[in-house]
Amino acid sequence: MSRIKIYGLKSQLDPIRSALSDTIHSCMTEAFRLPAEHRFHRFFGLAPEDFIFPDGHSDRYLVLEISCFEGRSMSAKKALIRLLFERLEERHGIPRRDVEISITETPRWNWGLAGKSGDEVMVDYPVGV
Repeated sequence: MSRIKIYGLKSQLDPIRSALSDTIHSCMTEAFRLPAEHRFHRFFGLAPEDFIFPDGHSDRYLVLEISCFEGRSMSAKKALIRLLFERLEERHGIPRRDVEISITETPRWNWGLAGKSGDEVMVDYPVGV
């Protein structure tokens, strides 16, 4: 299970939201082997006064927060980060310096899914990749 929050300036996110979701999801399916139908993205398009970031970043600056079940290998997480940097730059022209990514893993029992805790739910994809 993975949930992704994407933060950026509304003026920059709105025109590319669908394509950006496709790019992020392609990275997730490749690195984490998520099924195609497991896409959970939330976009937070912010006004300039609500998105304050350090000098040296352009108005294309993005923050991606990925929450997922624990269990993925370090190599899978590094592959995901590498793919995100590469594809965001190649497909959307977002410079690597304008992208920040964090991955937060939590035990499955800390998730609530389909009326059960996550450790009681069978998932149809490998978590230990």
